[in-house]
Amino acid sequence: MNEILENASAISVSELNRRARALLEQGMTRVWVVGELSNLARPASGHLYFTLKDESAQIRCAWFLQRQRGPTIGQRSGFKDGDRMLAFGRVSIYEARGDYQLIVEQLELAGEGALRRQFEVLKKKLAGEGLFDASRKKALPALPGRIGVITSPSGAALHDILSVLRRRFPAIPVVIYPSAVQGESAAAELRGALAAAVRRKECDVLIVGRGGGSLEDLWSFNDEALARDIADCPIPVVSAVGHEVDFTICDFVADVRAPTPSGAAELVVPDQAEWLRRLSTLASRNAAHIRRHLQDRYQRLDWLSRQLAQASPAATLLRQKDWLRNLRQLLLAAMRHDLGQRGRALDQLASRLLQASPALRVQRALHRLSTLQRQLNACAEAMLRNASHRLDLAGRALNSVSPLATLERGYAIVKDVASGRVLTDIATVTAGDRIEARLAKGVISATVDTVSGGADA
Repeated sequence: MNEILENASAISVSELNRRARALLEQGMTRVWVVGELSNLARPASGHLYFTLKDESAQIRCAWFLQRQRGPTIGQRSGFKDGDRMLAFGRVSIYEARGDYQLIVEQLELAGEGALRRQFEVLKKKLAGEGLFDASRKKALPALPGRIGVITSPSGAALHDILSVLRRRFPAIPVVIYPSAVQGESAAAELRGALAAAVRRKECDVLIVGRGGGSLEDLWSFNDEALARDIADCPIPVVSAVGHEVDFTICDFVADVRAPTPSGAAELVVPDQAEWLRRLSTLASRNAAHIRRHLQDRYQRLDWLSRQLAQASPAATLLRQKDWLRNLRQLLLAAMRHDLGQRGRALDQLASRLLQASPALRVQRALHRLSTLQRQLNACAEAMLRNASHRLDLAGRALNSVSPLATLERGYAIVKDVASGRVLTDIATVTAGDRIEARLAKGVISATVDTVSGGADA
């Protein structure tokens, strides 16, 4: 026995439960399970633990807090043992105890489950057609002339709507289009009331709704034909079905969804007190504007009165008289100025005429002739003195460089008789040459006997 245990590939209980859990979770997809609720436990953690059973079997279930979402969250506190429930989830094993269990992801009363799935299918269909798009929604009028209400005339919803409307803005009339809001004929009656409102064209906005109830009670507002009629309605529609947690198809296709019928009444009309305050403010602004306008008109009237007074014949004559007086003064001043200019011009002409007379011109010419005569005599005398002086200087300068002056100091000019050249170097003279020496007074002819010495001798 020990040998068998040693050679066998034994696994632990934990491993066994782990493998079983993996087989269950991988081998089965998520499933819907219907059964009777029992052994419901609500620990402080917020998780729900219970058992679903039928006539011959049962399964443990766990609905963890992080999975608890969706429209049934508000109803979970009302779940009780004995309720017929519809649970959606995956099959698993709680490894610590080896308990086979259903991990619940969605839980609801079994009676509502089929309706809710039908609701989701229709919602997805209409959303795909664009009936929920915000671009299709029509804006509510700021102050409707008449309000239409499509609901049961005996329901609490109508009472709530009318109470809010009387409180907020009682001056707006209300037209009631009676209709059943629950039961098999409710959808058709709601469609008929809506068609009557569209045909009569007497309302600026419509409220379609009723008070709260179960999913079955509100089901007529999930009718596809009614939803399409609301989407095509030319009048803005406010859907006010049930309480804030209740949603119907009409809520999605309507132009505005209100959480309650009372909320719908508050949406379609403004607050009368607020409007009165705004009207009071506007009246004050209008009065101030009128006062400013009147003040502007008064000022313009005063200005026009002054303009009219200035344009009267008496004022015109007075201005013309003043204007003529000014012109007379200007004319006298211009005449005096012109006479003064003419007198000065006459004086200038007389002076110029006197200066241009023949006697004066002859006298000036004689005076100028006498002056020029004196200048000519003085200039001639100066020129003669200068010429004499320059002649003396030139004679002395010429005498200082004259060859005759040199000869008078004992020098002689010697020439070769044959060639007539002036001799300056003995190298050009040979014995027997005929030479001629010019002295300061007279000329000597001689014959060269000997030549001796050089330039330095």
